[in-house]
Amino acid sequence: MKAIEFLADSLDRLRDFPADARREAGFQLDNVQNGIEPAGWKPMRTVGSGVREIRLREASGAFRVIYLATLPDAVYVLHCFQKKTQATSKADIDLAAARLRDLLRDRK
Repeated sequence: MKAIEFLADSLDRLRDFPADARREAGFQLDNVQNGIEPAGWKPMRTVGSGVREIRLREASGAFRVIYLATLPDAVYVLHCFQKKTQATSKADIDLAAARLRDLLRDRK
């Protein structure tokens, strides 16, 4: 099983999710750690190569967890947020992309 690393404030943001969304996010991230594809995911090529998004829906809205699992040592959670519009906001994409750049730079 891979370790899981939450970058910047991603863990705090995940903890702010409603209980049902938080529980489902944890279950799906556990699947990712164990090499199982999560339900309801899609690639996030706009953030970077290998980046995926877990899509969660519950009574109070839509929630997203953006992560990278292609590195051998850990699953890196780049960003967690509640989705307010149909399209993912540029600010959320830019934030996840910046965290990915920082992660890859720091690994060199």
